[in-house]
Amino acid sequence: MPRITVPGYGTFEVEKGRKLVLALEDNGVNILHQCGGKAKCTTCRVEIMSGEFCVETTTEKNAFSKKGIIDDNLRLSCQVRVDSDVEIIPIMTSENSGLEPGPRPDE
Repeated sequence: MPRITVPGYGTFEVEKGRKLVLALEDNGVNILHQCGGKAKCTTCRVEIMSGEFCVETTTEKNAFSKKGIIDDNLRLSCQVRVDSDVEIIPIMTSENSGLEPGPRPDE
């Protein structure tokens, strides 16, 4: 099983192929997902510290482009699935933004 490391939250194992946003939420990381995992708001973005995800999708590229976000180390956690060990930093959480996470994304 792949392991996700999140500084300040710890390391946890997740089912291979699990959406990153759900893996984080299910393990106590209050990552934002204001649009409900539809790649529109970019609040679920994470910085990749180590490890790899699948190639960035057109949906992700378009979402980042619309928001003017250009950074090769950022991904939308609602659009990637965990297939190997990774270390990430969530950019926006309930704790650092004062916002509620948003509707739970689909599986």
